[in-house]
Amino acid sequence: MRRLAPELEARRHLVEDYAEFGQIPEAAVAQWKAPFGPPEDWDLNVVDQTVPGPHGPVPVRVYTPVGAPPDGGRPCLVWMHGGAFSWGDLDMAEAHEAARGIAGRADAVVVSVDYRLCPVMPELGGTVGDRVDERGEPVRFPVPQDDCTAVLDAVRADPARFGVDAARVAIGGASAGAFLAAAVTLRAVEDGRAPWQTLLVYPMLHPWVPALGPELAEAVEAAPRALQFPAWMIEATNRTVLGREPEQSDDQAFPGLAARLEGFPPTYVENGEFDAFRASGELFSTRLRAARVDVVEVTRAGVPHGHLDSVGFGPARDTLDDLARRLGAPAPADRPPSNP
Repeated sequence: MRRLAPELEARRHLVEDYAEFGQIPEAAVAQWKAPFGPPEDWDLNVVDQTVPGPHGPVPVRVYTPVGAPPDGGRPCLVWMHGGAFSWGDLDMAEAHEAARGIAGRADAVVVSVDYRLCPVMPELGGTVGDRVDERGEPVRFPVPQDDCTAVLDAVRADPARFGVDAARVAIGGASAGAFLAAAVTLRAVEDGRAPWQTLLVYPMLHPWVPALGPELAEAVEAAPRALQFPAWMIEATNRTVLGREPEQSDDQAFPGLAARLEGFPPTYVENGEFDAFRASGELFSTRLRAARVDVVEVTRAGVPHGHLDSVGFGPARDTLDDLARRLGAPAPADRPPSNP
């Protein structure tokens, strides 16, 4: 029988009997999301800044290893958290702990982006006017992509400000952040300025979940139902991002619908073993390979969607190791101690 990672199996009873995550009592949710251990301890300078963007200043948090950078500057990763485009911030583990872990492991600068969030979907109690742009309109596509593009452009335009090597600026993210990273990469490719590489962790790049193959269908069936995203939530997310129902022609909004992927930079795609969204990442990887893009595709064993948002979780550390290696870090011998 297929099983979740041991740390998750020990908590499986908290979510097992529910059809959707929103049905789980708050106390059980808190136990499910509780840290598995203390956060890692890295010696970094962490500074909040802003960069200019077409919709106003974009907040960023810059993680820089302590010590003199090498000649030419450090590699850089522009990183975006997830949250279904309506949730998340720079303090969530998928942003803060991921950025700290990558910067420390890789001796790299990580610029974490606080892109503008879309309204919370009405199905979950949101109102259209709870997140607005500079015109007073609800934040919709392409505003989040514009924010992330502005940050990538700012880092590459002024590498000395960030202490980075302009030739080694990558972009990446997790979940909705991976979606944004792929979308910004496509824009940059069209402009003839592809980033150094693109790092996508459990991305959902299509407006609908692609058909599941037999092995993935078996994995999804083996996981608690509450760990999957119901169809209504995917549909509601699309509506809150676009302001309408998606169409097959929305290739500017959904990277998975892009007509051409030629020119995409070297790309790392990581999917979760028990995540139905793996179908999207796998399909995108297949299309990248067909376009002769250098792709490394990883299936992280034992995890559903969102494992980077868990503090002290072994598979999350493994993912950060792999991302750091992409930025030039050697394979880790011993990880740093955790904070007491």
